[in-house]
Amino acid sequence: MTVGILIGSDSDWVKVSGAANALEEFGVCYELNVMSAHRTPDLVKRYAETALSRGISVLICAAGGAAHLAGVVASHTVLPVIGIPVQTDFCGGLDSLLSTVQMPGDIPVATVGIGSGGARNAGLLAIQILALNDENLKQKLLLFRKNLVQKIDDKNTKLKKEIEQNKIKTEN
Repeated sequence: MTVGILIGSDSDWVKVSGAANALEEFGVCYELNVMSAHRTPDLVKRYAETALSRGISVLICAAGGAAHLAGVVASHTVLPVIGIPVQTDFCGGLDSLLSTVQMPGDIPVATVGIGSGGARNAGLLAIQILALNDENLKQKLLLFRKNLVQKIDDKNTKLKKEIEQNKIKTEN
């Protein structure tokens, strides 16, 4: 199973590479392409229409501004599409978020948040979708979630110790 990642501009890569990093952590293969819904519409259409037959199972599309890439891709495939709204100088990415999330009925795009957390969540959401039909991947996800609980518990313990130590220092 493979994930297709499409970005509207090569400059978007830095902002959305967290999606690829999440996929790599779980051993999920992906391919990356730069395509524009407006500047290369025929290329986007051909990519989306052939993705399933080429072994792609989930598509992640990132774009800023008008951010139509995810919606255009979704209109040409039955595969799940996850949209990452890319932060922009104009409106801080709110324009991208609204363009991605406000799809008309019947052509869904799952949309994650703006910023690095959103990009990472796009990768993790793709993994969750793939894990529906992959027991090994599901087990990796369960372990990941278990480790998250321990990670937060460790941070809680560490913070409490630091606060207590600082409290003792300030009292002296």
